[in-house]
Amino acid sequence: MSQGTLYILSAPSGAGKSSLVSALLEKTDAIKVSVSHTTRAARPGEEDGVNYNFVSVDDFKALIAQDAFLEHAEVFGNFYGTSRLWLEEQLSQGIDIILEIDWQGARQVRDLMPEAVGIFILPPSRAALQQRLDNRGQDSAEIIAGRMAEAVSEMSHFDEYDYVIINDKFDQALIELRSVIIAQRQKLANQQARHGKLLADLLSENH
Repeated sequence: MSQGTLYILSAPSGAGKSSLVSALLEKTDAIKVSVSHTTRAARPGEEDGVNYNFVSVDDFKALIAQDAFLEHAEVFGNFYGTSRLWLEEQLSQGIDIILEIDWQGARQVRDLMPEAVGIFILPPSRAALQQRLDNRGQDSAEIIAGRMAEAVSEMSHFDEYDYVIINDKFDQALIELRSVIIAQRQKLANQQARHGKLLADLLSENH
């Protein structure tokens, strides 16, 4: 069985990453999104084990002590982490995994798994990003300004990734994202692992 590929997906808030990933999952087999552990409270509609694995601070710190996380970070007073064991189990079964993390988490993961494929999603312009954040209608002008500043900082690290996709027209961006996954699966090593018998038969002198 071929080993699955780990995809590190990063983007500034408002770039449309979550929508692209949701659409990708609908159109692509044998791919999952990593479900992080977090100490923050579940929001309305969120399910334990589906959106996040919700744990206490003490339990999270115990997992850190056990070296259970591939990467972890504290964001706005809450802890988030990626389970190393779950990730390795899924990849060993030939399932591709998407890990949605920021550039700092991406660096941690690449140090441990340099074979991971990095994809960065960018908006078509700052003005478009500003408009998307404004259109959410959920935040004050002050919060939006803070998110814009954070987004610019995040975007400055796009050159640390293998692929860059500009989400201007959603359908085109989705095609480009899916193309990365499809191309990765056709790499020689992956095809040899997946279709070893077929390749051997094609070259056999007995046929």
